[in-house]
Amino acid sequence: MMVRIVFAGCRRLPQGDGDEHAVGPALAAVGAELGWAVWDDPDADFRTADLVVLRATWDYAQRRDAFLAWCDSVPRLHNSAAVARWNTHKRYLLDLADAGVPVVPTELVEIGDSPRWPDGEFVVKPAVGAGSVGARRFGPRQHGLAAEHLAALHSDGRSALVQPYQADVDTHGETALVFFGGVYSHAFTKAAILADTGRNGNGASEKLAMAEPEPRFRRLAEDTLDAAVALLGIARADLLYARVDMLTGEDGAPALLELELTEPSLGFAQADSAAPMRFVSAIRGQLS
Repeated sequence: MMVRIVFAGCRRLPQGDGDEHAVGPALAAVGAELGWAVWDDPDADFRTADLVVLRATWDYAQRRDAFLAWCDSVPRLHNSAAVARWNTHKRYLLDLADAGVPVVPTELVEIGDSPRWPDGEFVVKPAVGAGSVGARRFGPRQHGLAAEHLAALHSDGRSALVQPYQADVDTHGETALVFFGGVYSHAFTKAAILADTGRNGNGASEKLAMAEPEPRFRRLAEDTLDAAVALLGIARADLLYARVDMLTGEDGAPALLELELTEPSLGFAQADSAAPMRFVSAIRGQLS
């Protein structure tokens, strides 16, 4: 019988943003059928799928509780509901920092709390959010504007992060390393963006390019995954996909910006032609 794989999208992007266009043929080559469905569509049949993969569920930030309840209801979901619950709130960065991962300095500002504003430029962003939506960059004399933005997030029921702006990103951008089944696949760079609107409603349009990461970035990515699976109590192979976003910090050393385990773009368009088949091999690994 043909294996049925379902990729989950959202109402705005029911079949993603096109990055996965090569994955369907790669699945077909190994006897699997790919379909897409909107995660909150009551008529979608997720329970009979052999595997459901979170791919473009980018509206979860507006209703995270409903999204996590749906994740709990899907029996063969990857990454799992437990991973999504941990990874969709950016307090996970504090967990990783406590585990010894060099994370961009991060303060979590819960509703009603006041932050310690950094001395230089800094960023305020929602603790639950996809892409750059809701993120703002402020100068050292803009604490009043930053406080207004923070108050708006809090009034909307959202906690926030405050992080010093990492100036190196303006020159070199971010480096994203992609793993399938816990094994490194490829990397790409992302130019600096901070905006609220874009081509897919998930933040500003990103400028992406294929990359060969420096060894020090590879080491940090591997260490980050090791720390994450230890915190989650799972094996690296349990993660169908992972994207580790990093940059060069103010001290000149690599620092973790995000660990994307829920619904990241995987940069197939910026990878070699074998990347979709590596992803398919990881999917087959989860099936077995």
